[in-house]
Amino acid sequence: MNRFLRLLFSSLAGGALLLSGLSACETTKRGFPEVSSPSTDPDAVNRRKLEASSKQVAEVAEGKIRYIVPREQLSAAFTRQFGDGTAIDKTVIRKVQETAKDKAVYYLVGMGLRNGMFRAMALPLQTSSDNSLYLSSNAARYIITGVGCTFCFFNFEKNEIVGTTCEENTGGSRCDLRVEETNGFFPRR
Repeated sequence: MNRFLRLLFSSLAGGALLLSGLSACETTKRGFPEVSSPSTDPDAVNRRKLEASSKQVAEVAEGKIRYIVPREQLSAAFTRQFGDGTAIDKTVIRKVQETAKDKAVYYLVGMGLRNGMFRAMALPLQTSSDNSLYLSSNAARYIITGVGCTFCFFNFEKNEIVGTTCEENTGGSRCDLRVEETNGFFPRR
């Protein structure tokens, strides 16, 4: 019986020590961290608006473009956007800046072929204050179809697409430009 009492008392003493050790710990309840009110900084407000209606495609760092969305995914989206059998095999982001004083404008461009004819589509990107490039579903689509022309160029005036040029000037070769007001480049989920 002596052993039993010793075991019981040692268990009780151990439990008392454990409880006294726990009581020394902080037992106050921590609240949720305070949430600051929305920023009134115009850059932050504009960035939030861009993120709500657009998808980030790339960013510009030290003059170089870093793609956020893989080029293979961009090519597939261009092919889907054409929806007529055009196969896009090259995507680029092109910086357009008429003069050094002008703000640079970036275009997401997909190039490929349909039935052996050159096809291209350009979508203007929006730039945020942190040099992120966003594609808005409200962005226009500039679509080129080459007729007898192996390569077509977009012509720019004041950083906007205003026409096209055929690479070679052979008779009957031309590049047709069509402008659509919106795009379905990134389908909504």
